[in-house]
Amino acid sequence: MKTAEERRGFMSKALIAIDNSGSYRVCATITTDLVREAVKIHDCTPTAAAGLGRVLTAAGMMGILMKDPDNKLTVNFKGDGPAQQILATAYGDGRVKGYIANPYVDLPLTEAGKLDVGGSLGIGELSVIRDLGLKEPYMGTIALVNGEIAEDLTAYFFISEQQSTSVALGVKVERDFSIGAAGGMIIQMLPDAREGAVDALEEMIGKMEPVTSIISRLQDNAKAGDAASDAKAGDADGNTDPGFRPLSEAGLVREMVEEIFSGMPEEYQVKVLEERDITWHCDCSRQRIEQALMTIGVKDLTEIIEEDGQAELQCQFCLKKYHFDKPQLQAILDSIS
Repeated sequence: MKTAEERRGFMSKALIAIDNSGSYRVCATITTDLVREAVKIHDCTPTAAAGLGRVLTAAGMMGILMKDPDNKLTVNFKGDGPAQQILATAYGDGRVKGYIANPYVDLPLTEAGKLDVGGSLGIGELSVIRDLGLKEPYMGTIALVNGEIAEDLTAYFFISEQQSTSVALGVKVERDFSIGAAGGMIIQMLPDAREGAVDALEEMIGKMEPVTSIISRLQDNAKAGDAASDAKAGDADGNTDPGFRPLSEAGLVREMVEEIFSGMPEEYQVKVLEERDITWHCDCSRQRIEQALMTIGVKDLTEIIEEDGQAELQCQFCLKKYHFDKPQLQAILDSIS
């Protein structure tokens, strides 16, 4: 018999909510499983895992806040630090992928005992490109505030999109380097927001504990509850308790939001509008890689054929390798000559 955790599956869940007064909206997610998958693919050190996980979580939330499923955005952090670059691409339907240029970056902890994501990026810039299906994509760029991702995105929303926003992100890396918890939250003020809502949010955010602390506690409580439920859910013959209801990932996100906003005045309490999925998904294909080879030009492609007689290209996001032998390269060259 499967455990409750196995029944839940590994889909990262998110929700979008609005407060009773219509002053602000919230997007919240728990991305522990998604970040685990990305960190496994890229074989990240703890510092790299924290940076990549935060960027993937933020991009995923920003993606589902767009209007159409086919809308696309790219969040790109570039700096002069050893991590060099952290990039994520997300879509309106919840798909997200990303990579870190140097997944082996390893720095001492900060004075506060935290992973030094800001130090790994160093001085640089944050760019956000939104492709909404118009003639030209929208692009905004700001200098990095501190490279810790959440603060940089908060500044980006205010400077480039003129939107008062608070971003909270977190990735908890355990002593064995596994991902214990990951997730985040975006709060955005809406037009004609009440001044009381701003004051209440500022007070709430000032008192809020780290998002990974909240997620870890909820996950631990869920596992304890699942163990108890598994004991009641079926007997040795596999008979199930008709009253058994495994806790869903969406339920954990709801609990997180309820806990965070529990102290808000009634008029500024939140109500859930929709639940969404955020999934790791790389859409690379052999056809796309062939198109990339076409862009290098006749001269360079001819040199590869004559000198190497083959080529192997690797997707930056999922690290899948695509091999092209000499006849295949010649066919590509013939198509562009």
